[in-house]
Amino acid sequence: MEQNDILMIYGTNYKEMTKQLLTEAKLWERIPDKQSRIGIKPNLVSPTEASWGATTHPEVVEGIIEYLKENGFENLVMLEGSWVGDRTAEAVQVCGYDRISETYGVPFLDMQKDTATVHDCAGMELSICDQAKQLDFLINVPVMKGHCQTKITCALKNMKGLIPNREKRRFHSQGLHGPIAHLAVGIRQDFIVVDNICGDWDFEDGGNPVVMNRLMAATDPVLCDAWVCHLMGYPVEEVPYISMAAALGAGTDDWRAARVRELNRPEREAQTPRTRKILEVQDAVEEVESCSACYGYLIPALDRLKREGLLKKLNTRICIGQGFRGKTGELGIGQCTSHFRCHLKGCPPTDTEIYEFLKNYLEEA
Repeated sequence: MEQNDILMIYGTNYKEMTKQLLTEAKLWERIPDKQSRIGIKPNLVSPTEASWGATTHPEVVEGIIEYLKENGFENLVMLEGSWVGDRTAEAVQVCGYDRISETYGVPFLDMQKDTATVHDCAGMELSICDQAKQLDFLINVPVMKGHCQTKITCALKNMKGLIPNREKRRFHSQGLHGPIAHLAVGIRQDFIVVDNICGDWDFEDGGNPVVMNRLMAATDPVLCDAWVCHLMGYPVEEVPYISMAAALGAGTDDWRAARVRELNRPEREAQTPRTRKILEVQDAVEEVESCSACYGYLIPALDRLKREGLLKKLNTRICIGQGFRGKTGELGIGQCTSHFRCHLKGCPPTDTEIYEFLKNYLEEA
């Protein structure tokens, strides 16, 4: 498999599809030796089952583990840190990764509990979890899905799970795109298996899965994300961290350079969304340096209010994010807006809490 190759496979037997994909890619040839410490990094952003469209299907990781063990690789670990506001341990249990760990004897390392060290990442100092830097080979297993702030999330942004929570907060205070691009240099991805089974094209926390029943393999994370932009209908320019990572030497951002090869064809063509729910409600929000969890919980709450016909009653924008700390205003979500006349406490508050708070505000108005 060459650096510009992208392999795709379709079906519903996700574990066997994964093994076939890795066999075709000759993954074993890319790993330095049998003693290499291999890390498998899924997306467990929150404690939601994979069918919800937010987290990596456990069958895909099972397929990777079985393939590696069948080829003589035993020094394996899984590692991830959920987003700020949720505990990795809960996501591991809900998503079935505790069972995988026990069945295959592969430890799961919680990056929310790991130590971290500051590294120079192409001119930007970033704190990276120590276990991530001790790997000889990293297999990234992101979900292809939408994101409330960056439009898409896949290979590059999935590396945020390998930094401590305090650094995740700092990423948002710095505008997300720049730090994500520099992190692409700080953490080398050796191989990528994209879970494109049923990712939510609107929210990184899931809830509106788009069934594609597809897996993809790539070796260039920048090209991978550029290709995902193309598949989801976004110009690469609308996701700045992709071209920023390319400029830093992390890969190529021209999706046309990808040599795409389908190992089979789907039984039926998937129906992709014609509209994005996030685009329909984000005009109601004034967001400055918000964390993904806080903003991610706000958008589904707004969508629910819109469907109930309540959102049209809103006559002021909802403020959210670290940029509102110490400032005053009318309506705010989260601890950062504690000085606003009407604000909801929490860091972050849940989507249900946000929905109920805003519903009461709108009904009173």
